[in-house]
Amino acid sequence: MSTFTTYLSIANNLSRYQTMTASDPTVAQATSYFQANIGSVTTPAQLVNNPRLFNYAMTAFGLGDMTYAKNLMQQVLEQGTSSSKALANTLNNPNILAFAQAFNFSLYGTSTTQTLAATTDVANKYVMQTLETNQGAQDPGVQLALYFQQNASNITNGYSILADPNLLSVVQTTLGISSYTSVENIDTQAQQLNGLLNYSDFQKPGYVQNFLERFTAQYDLNNSTSSTSTTGGTSTIVSPFLTTASANTGFSTDLLMSLQNLQLGGS
Repeated sequence: MSTFTTYLSIANNLSRYQTMTASDPTVAQATSYFQANIGSVTTPAQLVNNPRLFNYAMTAFGLGDMTYAKNLMQQVLEQGTSSSKALANTLNNPNILAFAQAFNFSLYGTSTTQTLAATTDVANKYVMQTLETNQGAQDPGVQLALYFQQNASNITNGYSILADPNLLSVVQTTLGISSYTSVENIDTQAQQLNGLLNYSDFQKPGYVQNFLERFTAQYDLNNSTSSTSTTGGTSTIVSPFLTTASANTGFSTDLLMSLQNLQLGGS
């Protein structure tokens, strides 16, 4: 299946995929331990020094590759998010900021791990992160699309896109912006995005869905291995995406071509 068809299948049946992921024995066991023990944590030090809880929480926020940085993350949690000088606000990592907001010990103190944000929300994020990772092992484009779907509402300006490599990759692919523009001055990049996007649109589920349909179609075109046939000296490029997607979904080639040329819009 193509990135386009796989993403649509998951997006249109997201609850079922989340339930299937949560029911996986490994995921279910990790979640059970987290839910049974997170409430006893009353300080940042206790959280980072419990490997099973810390790894689960970090993974939930897409920080699984930073579990080695216990001292840094302890400082992040101890400083909170209220000060502009707090680490969570200066590290330029939206996932670290979200982690600090969920486990806001500086605000809620010993009752931090009793909040919805630090319990149920973290478990839901862990399931979704696992789903994204599992899909990414088969198709990185699907993982990017699912990530964008979950985080698009956090986009408020060009800088919020530029600060998140995953969001940026989706936007660049969708709008046909070369990744080489990333070497330009960040203000220049932000101005370019300002001229192409209305950021309030990312609060609209319909717009986000439309945007991701365009992304996945373009991702397939960018990453497909085109075959070339020659007839009468004329080379014809045949896109595997078009033929595969048509076969798997029953969509006509005309419809798929229309989706590839989607204009940004939606409700």
